[in-house]
Amino acid sequence: MRAVVFDKIGSPADVLELREMPVPEIGDHEVLIRMVAASVNPGDFLFIENLYPEPKKPVFPDQIAGNHGAGVVVKVGPKVAIETGTLVAFSYYNAWAEYAAVPAQWLIPLPAWTPIEVAAQFVNPITAWDLLNESAVQSGGWLGLTAGNSAVSTMVLNFANLRKIKVIAIVRAQLEQLDLKAWGAAEVIELKTLGRGLSEKIAAITGQNGVNAVIDCVGGAIAGDLIRSLAIGGQFIIYGGFSPGTFSLHNFDVLMRGAAIKSYVYRYFFHPPAADDRKLLHEIADVCAQPEFKVRIGGVHALDDFKVAIHEALSRPHFGKRLLKMSDL
Repeated sequence: MRAVVFDKIGSPADVLELREMPVPEIGDHEVLIRMVAASVNPGDFLFIENLYPEPKKPVFPDQIAGNHGAGVVVKVGPKVAIETGTLVAFSYYNAWAEYAAVPAQWLIPLPAWTPIEVAAQFVNPITAWDLLNESAVQSGGWLGLTAGNSAVSTMVLNFANLRKIKVIAIVRAQLEQLDLKAWGAAEVIELKTLGRGLSEKIAAITGQNGVNAVIDCVGGAIAGDLIRSLAIGGQFIIYGGFSPGTFSLHNFDVLMRGAAIKSYVYRYFFHPPAADDRKLLHEIADVCAQPEFKVRIGGVHALDDFKVAIHEALSRPHFGKRLLKMSDL
């Protein structure tokens, strides 16, 4: 089989190569998956650069890249109950290959009708769903959303629309190919053209009430402004840090709002899905399969073109999620 592999830590553009590898053998508790597609995510690059904590560390030689993908079960170990032919997603290891051996406990069985552009990046709708739930914003409330053009943010926007939550999408620059208001955002704030303070702009939009929550993956100076834009009892949820900058606050910026600053780490980062999660995961998949649920895909690339996919994901992530496609369903 073909796989995208690396033998040393470094920049993805420098250390990855396409290589012939043996189809993996499976153990008693594993399945063999014929990969259909895998997403190219910022977390994949962190793994290649060895920036994750234990146990998320590459093992050399011949470490296969990619942590999230979807495919069809073609072989099961003797102690695995899942049926062959099942469409599954997973967040584990070794996704950028034509076949992957994955412990059954890490699998997320999906309905056969799940769009592959959702299945291949199922980590993102799960994250978006969790973030919106963590925000605790109710129908009719206001939600601030940074990196509004990103894959996760647009999925949060999808889910928020279904719950009738009003979203302020905050972007560095609006994209010609993505009209966030057409996607359901109540307001879009473009930072590069913002003529006044961010806090003042949000106050004007919300009738001086502020936002009930902010979901942030950027950080930097605007994070402080956004915390000062929270309504009483609001929450600021951090799930990333695109900006190298920091932010400053006075205790009263938090105290006088009764605000909470929280972090979110992807729920299956260290532990596999629990049996009790199955119903929820199917609910998320069903919502994502609805015609009104929109998914931004920047491009679908064959394994032969993995370098293009990586370059585009690194240099133009705002153009949409990149997928590596290995086979058809």
